[in-house]
Amino acid sequence: MKVFHIIPQPAFMSLQPGEFQFTAETALVAGAGTEEVTALAHLQLAQAGLDLPLGEEGAQGKVIFELVADLNLPNSEGYSLKITPEEIRIRAQETVGLFYGLQTLRQMLLVSPQDFRLPCVDIEDYPRFRWRGAMLDVCRHFMPKSFVMKFIDLLALHKLNTFHWHLTDDQGWRIEIKRYPRLTEVGSKRKETLIGRPSWTDPNEDRFDGIPHEGFYTQEEIREVVEYARQRFVNIVPEIEMPGHSTAAIAAYPELGNTGRPIEVATRWGIFEDIFNVEESTFRFLQNVLDEVMELFPSPFIHIGGDEVPKQQWRESPRVQQRMRELGIDSEEELQSYFTRRMDAFLFARGRRLIGWDEILEGGLAPGAAVMSWRGEAGGIAAAQAGHEVVMAPNTYTYLDYYQAPPEREPLAIGGFVPLEKVYSYEPIPAELPAEKTPFILGAQAQLWTEYMPTPEHVEYMAFPRLCALSEVVWSRPDQKDFEGFKERLRSHVARLERLGVNYHPLDE
Repeated sequence: MKVFHIIPQPAFMSLQPGEFQFTAETALVAGAGTEEVTALAHLQLAQAGLDLPLGEEGAQGKVIFELVADLNLPNSEGYSLKITPEEIRIRAQETVGLFYGLQTLRQMLLVSPQDFRLPCVDIEDYPRFRWRGAMLDVCRHFMPKSFVMKFIDLLALHKLNTFHWHLTDDQGWRIEIKRYPRLTEVGSKRKETLIGRPSWTDPNEDRFDGIPHEGFYTQEEIREVVEYARQRFVNIVPEIEMPGHSTAAIAAYPELGNTGRPIEVATRWGIFEDIFNVEESTFRFLQNVLDEVMELFPSPFIHIGGDEVPKQQWRESPRVQQRMRELGIDSEEELQSYFTRRMDAFLFARGRRLIGWDEILEGGLAPGAAVMSWRGEAGGIAAAQAGHEVVMAPNTYTYLDYYQAPPEREPLAIGGFVPLEKVYSYEPIPAELPAEKTPFILGAQAQLWTEYMPTPEHVEYMAFPRLCALSEVVWSRPDQKDFEGFKERLRSHVARLERLGVNYHPLDE
């Protein structure tokens, strides 16, 4: 077993003489304040084949977790891991650092020989970026709670700390809202699903499977997932789309739309004309929804989407045009900005922060809002220049729904081409950004839109190993990046994925 085959690559690592041997007497030792992470270590190391009892400091052969206030590391997520012939000692300033040290140890053991010997090593490690994440769309295809939890565990194994949960869209509303039961009674169900790609010239040519598709998470299930993620130091950022991508919500409550006519939950992919109106009753509806969302998710950030909003209905609606005159708003772009500012003020008053896709920049952005830059990097650069925090998510590097190999060899995907090497080559801080603005780049994340990923196994196939590459982009120092070295480590790492039952894409020779 080669200890340096860790993903993401640790900041500093030095192999030392000797090895540590796990025996029947080896115990887990919890230092003061480390009881929860030590209990989790018991579970996770058992998954790697080691059932270690909890013991005392004097145990013969031990794995020790220790909080050290003055440990000289650059940030609170850092850790040191020292393996000697007598013990394994993981130290950190905060519990989150101990957890990441545990993940490094877990990776070592997931590919270790059956006699459980580890070479002696000194590791000092810490992340480059604060926001290291992945987005999973469960609207186009619903994913069961068990898979969501598995996905969170895989994020944590790779030291990713943010799970962006895309919960509402045109093709399905996936979160229970007690005050508005029709959102799930109606909005979580569509009568059928498009087969293949949509016809952009003639919708009558579209073919459908004729099979109803439905699913949503109860509030109790969401609380369970949030707690599972908390134990693994993964923050869940919920996304509730507005004012566009709202077909499912309007199907449930037609009064939220602009035409008043009944519509159905979308069964094909694309952008849809039906968007929320701008009546006070609609703002109250959305704020009531967000109240319940905030009750479930402690995340500092709440994502409101804001992307791909067709404004034809606003232009054609006499009532919307009247509202614009009442508000002194001259354009529909400014109206979306007004919409975003209303939501931003609402969230800010409750101690939360708004984040949205880069379209929310159009027409002006509320001062405290953050931007997720997906249409390349231009939106992120503009936002950072204006003093807004940014998560880089450019489709050209981080969209894992794009093909990862020549399309003729692959299952149908939405298009594009983002192979493993391109993901690994990504640099989240744009070269055009002045040095004094770079602190506004929080980090980066991958996107998994599921139009063409109907099952958890298909999501895994598209996510891995590309998500392994992104984990190194956002954790490791840029001067350490070496794609050939990464591929060498990845050949060992896929054995870990196999042991965890992950359906990864085969490595190209």
